[in-house]
Amino acid sequence: MTTTSTPDRPLALAPRTAERYGLDAEALDALGRELDAIRDGIIAGLGAEDVAYIRRMIKLQRGLEVGGRGLLFAGFLPPAWLAGTAMLTVSKILDNMEIGHNVMHGQYDWTRDPALSATGFEWDTVCPGDQWRHTHNHLHHTYTNIVGKDRDVGYGVLRMSEDQPWHPAHRANLPAAAALMLFFEEGVMLHDVEFDRLQSGEKTFAEAWPTLRDGLRKTARSFGKDYLFWPLLTGPLFLSTLAGNAVANIGRNIWAFTIIFCGHFPEGTHEFTVEECEGESKGHWYFRQMLGSANIGGGRVFHVMSGNLSHQIEHHLFPDLPARHYKAIAPQVQEICERYGLPYATGSLGSQFGSVVRKIWRLGRKPVDAVASRVTGSPAGFDVAPAAA
Repeated sequence: MTTTSTPDRPLALAPRTAERYGLDAEALDALGRELDAIRDGIIAGLGAEDVAYIRRMIKLQRGLEVGGRGLLFAGFLPPAWLAGTAMLTVSKILDNMEIGHNVMHGQYDWTRDPALSATGFEWDTVCPGDQWRHTHNHLHHTYTNIVGKDRDVGYGVLRMSEDQPWHPAHRANLPAAAALMLFFEEGVMLHDVEFDRLQSGEKTFAEAWPTLRDGLRKTARSFGKDYLFWPLLTGPLFLSTLAGNAVANIGRNIWAFTIIFCGHFPEGTHEFTVEECEGESKGHWYFRQMLGSANIGGGRVFHVMSGNLSHQIEHHLFPDLPARHYKAIAPQVQEICERYGLPYATGSLGSQFGSVVRKIWRLGRKPVDAVASRVTGSPAGFDVAPAAA
């Protein structure tokens, strides 16, 4: 990973992160105006090319799914099974990353096309779209990397912050991350149930049940389609087709986990306290998005397959702008970071993933520092009082 500037302590243990970078309220306002100008420029240029692009992606995704499922009917031939499974995997990745994630962010709401509406779109994963829009669009993108408010920090399963109290269960941080990677769609589905709050008594099962019920219903429909309906259609190739669908789903899960964790949790990304973000200005919100994210280098196909979340910094700055524009504005964002003395974290997929793995392993070890070694009764809980949303 490379950065343009590094503070003495990258974690938000000091009172104000912005002050450590020499940014006062006036500087943050100026930063906000510059980023607003970039946003306004993209919005002014939105049009037919953007609509044509997303429709091409949808057409490609559907073609790959039809082709992949068709080839699995000839799955008794190893080349057909491999090709069909590969096509189905790519189809599911595109549906999840470049289409579902971006459409449900409202990136195409301006088209007034019901098929591209954030609220009407449903993707091919077990997490209901409405639940994802709540945990991701609202909670995560509003409270990015605010420990105690952003529930994506650790997903209620992992210890991903020094500010999260250590618990003996966190010794399993690395194997827990591996399990989350393999079953990421199920983890995302359960995320909004908030099992950590159930465990701590902050939430009752009666309050959690409607969310869990809807998630289980979507899971049953998805599993029924992939592990019963399509395998049954192939008759004697039932097990072969079932295996192909399972590999495709797990492949999509591994890819989504990798891209998301590399964009959020490499060493050097910053976390923030509730207190320093109270009443924050728009400029400070932009500042927090930039320091709480990291980019991944790659070519055109890689960016498409990642849903352009390889430009995670730009996505966090402008989550409702069509993601295909992130690559074009990335140099402008990096130049602004350099002028303001801020880090612009970027690196190859290998270096970012290696950094994430090392961080997961390190944070799973028992801290030796007396302050950091606080133990909470809940391994997934944060010993931080969340501010009112």
